[in-house]
Amino acid sequence: MATTAFVEFSVVVRPQSNFVNTPYLQQLHSHRPFLSLSIPKSTAALSFTQSQDFGCSIERQQCDRGDFVQTSAVRELAGSLISAQGHRFAIVVARFNDLITKKLLEGALNTFKSYSVREEDIDVVWVPGSFEIGVAAQQLGKSRKYQSILCIGAVIRGDTSHYDAVVNAATSGVLSAGLNSGTPCIFGVLTCDTLEQAFDRVGGKAGNKGAEAALTAIEMASLFEHHLKPLQ
Repeated sequence: MATTAFVEFSVVVRPQSNFVNTPYLQQLHSHRPFLSLSIPKSTAALSFTQSQDFGCSIERQQCDRGDFVQTSAVRELAGSLISAQGHRFAIVVARFNDLITKKLLEGALNTFKSYSVREEDIDVVWVPGSFEIGVAAQQLGKSRKYQSILCIGAVIRGDTSHYDAVVNAATSGVLSAGLNSGTPCIFGVLTCDTLEQAFDRVGGKAGNKGAEAALTAIEMASLFEHHLKPLQ
């Protein structure tokens, strides 16, 4: 049986000077060390620094991260991006600014196809604007028909504060839809200052954000299906 060498060390409390005059802290400071610990020898490179308040902090120095975190008790969960075959997806698309949202949808559909998602496993739901995305996504998520819901829209800043209201509503709506339905709802709504910025993100120099959001939907669908599936 393998054995592990341990190193014993002590923690010394060094209160700030302006607190030392209190009788309690004088007594505590005179009885040091007040805590003794044993740790594996391989992780014994530690230092002690005084914090701004009463107490001390422990900093680990120059230890190999792999040796420190890799134990038999640690289990890593992650979604797969190898294939999404067999998963069903819904895409909620805002009709407002459809010159942009149609290109985002195209990028998402192309990504789903490249990851073996069949056309019959994708439902596209159109809503008037980004403000209405959240409520539709929540209903779709509650149906339990889909492994992930992709939410696509485009909000471009104008001359009034309407932009901020719609962006806030779309952001919180998509978040609430995922939390309330238990189905991953992916935020694929562009929030841009100008139309030029939007075009840069639908196939221009910034890539296609619809395609990127589809990748997120695939990964989250896999994560929930294999690791985080809710109890029925």
